[in-house]
Amino acid sequence: WLKHPCSFIDSPLAAMPQELGEYTPAKVWEAPPAEGKFASINKPTAGAQKEEPLKKGDHDLQIYSMATPNGVKVTMLLEELCDMNPEFEYDAWAASIMNGDQFTSGFVECNPNSKIPCMMDYGTTPPTRVFESASILMYVSEKFNNAFYPQQHKTEILNWVFWQMGSAPYLGGGFGHFYAYAPVKIEYAVNRFTMEAKRQLDVLDQQLATRKYIACDEYTIADMAIWPWYGQLVLGRLYEAAEFLEVSSYKNVMRWAQEIDARPATKRGRMVNKFWGDDGQLGERHNRKDFEGKL
Repeated sequence: WLKHPCSFIDSPLAAMPQELGEYTPAKVWEAPPAEGKFASINKPTAGAQKEEPLKKGDHDLQIYSMATPNGVKVTMLLEELCDMNPEFEYDAWAASIMNGDQFTSGFVECNPNSKIPCMMDYGTTPPTRVFESASILMYVSEKFNNAFYPQQHKTEILNWVFWQMGSAPYLGGGFGHFYAYAPVKIEYAVNRFTMEAKRQLDVLDQQLATRKYIACDEYTIADMAIWPWYGQLVLGRLYEAAEFLEVSSYKNVMRWAQEIDARPATKRGRMVNKFWGDDGQLGERHNRKDFEGKL
């Protein structure tokens, strides 16, 4: 009954009785009172909520982000480019989703979907906006001579980049939400998304059994797309769920996660636009010298 990853049609859980009281959807949905960790920013409408332009630094690439997994994807790549080219620099501005920075007029002009990360490239005329983390990874790689995007493996790299974009909502918005953030624990929801999270980890574990990295034996943007979610999950950094998910059983994923975690650019990429927690923080990044004394 795992054959259908998007439903429990064939699962014994499908017949599970409603234990939280019967719920019959209204004819027309109305927003309920806000609850939960993200209640202040969850609304059924889009668009700017306050006038505020985006800040701009000295470099062509301007990032507006936060060190969540989606934000870390991009800063991992940018820091790898810094290691490849001593002349390369970028600016990264903190965008706190808890404070509603994603709903400023400037941010919405860059990304009408009001999600981090987004990027402006002022090296083009007119400037180019880029939003969605996978789009940014591809855009930046192509801009810099297909760095970490070897064209002989292009299709396989894209297979895995888009696998991540389609799969991670089940991990974050599904498992992470119901296991760690929901105001009530719902056994059905936790079981449903735990099963899918473990299935995804098994997909990665089997893939990594035959190669060093996800798409090929080279480190690519596919790894950068997947590692901040699944690598950090098995390293115990997401949702305090390592024991619950038995992540140590995914030995190939663990090996891969630890290798990437040891890269200097990964260590710096995780710090950029991070302004909480006990480990390294660098709320804004404008020059490689900003890391001095923080690593």
